[in-house]
Amino acid sequence: MKSQFKTFLLLSVLSALLIIAGRLLGGPQGAVIAFIIAMVMNGVSYWFSDKIVLSRYRAKEVKPGQNERLYTIVERLVKEAHMPMPKVYIVPDNTPNAFATGRSPKHAAVAATQGILSLLNDEELAGVMAHELSHVKNRDTLTSTVAATLVGAITFVGQMGRTSSTSRNPLVYIGVLLLPLAGMLIRMAISRTREYEADEGGAHISGYPMGLANALNKLGRGAASIPIRNGKPSDSHLFIVNPFFGGLQSLLSTHPPMNERIKRLQKLANKG
Repeated sequence: MKSQFKTFLLLSVLSALLIIAGRLLGGPQGAVIAFIIAMVMNGVSYWFSDKIVLSRYRAKEVKPGQNERLYTIVERLVKEAHMPMPKVYIVPDNTPNAFATGRSPKHAAVAATQGILSLLNDEELAGVMAHELSHVKNRDTLTSTVAATLVGAITFVGQMGRTSSTSRNPLVYIGVLLLPLAGMLIRMAISRTREYEADEGGAHISGYPMGLANALNKLGRGAASIPIRNGKPSDSHLFIVNPFFGGLQSLLSTHPPMNERIKRLQKLANKG
């Protein structure tokens, strides 16, 4: 509940930043325009973000009997979590990674790359897919999409302000420059909060925290040695490890430090 309240608060601040950006650019009318832009972008993201992402990474749907290892693991975890069966996809990329997308548990998809299927054993793969199912169960896929969309709208308004603002007030220019950065930092805080939550939820679903811990240890090195071949850095929050920083954590990473994630999972395992 504490993490959910924190996420709601951060999303509220993002919304406020967008309205402030619009007001700086065009006064009360600008704030209304910024709000309308956000609503349109959120509507598109709500209905089509999953299709866009799956298409971008050339994901192929797995039907029952096609890739029995992956499908059976997801099917078993879904029963443990008491949730609807999502669509299952394989991404034809050698980088080891996985992600979830969709607007709700009834309209969700989980995807694993070819690289992660080759790298992990069954217990580790189960830990990863349980992590992704936890995202779906907690509706993090929608939350992260809304956050990314709001930041995109703030950045868009900021770019408009830098190119078209006629105000001589230096505070307007400072605000236009700083608001997108503030939005990015808040989005990262939301993503990191949800990653910790999904790690814990995934450990409970799979029943084996060390499976996920061991997987994260392998994935951190794997993503560094085999970076993703295509995609957009704005999608980084979707993946279990950040594929656009080569597995290295940085100040602007949407993911918590890998060592801290593994340490928390080890504590869960010791409690069990």
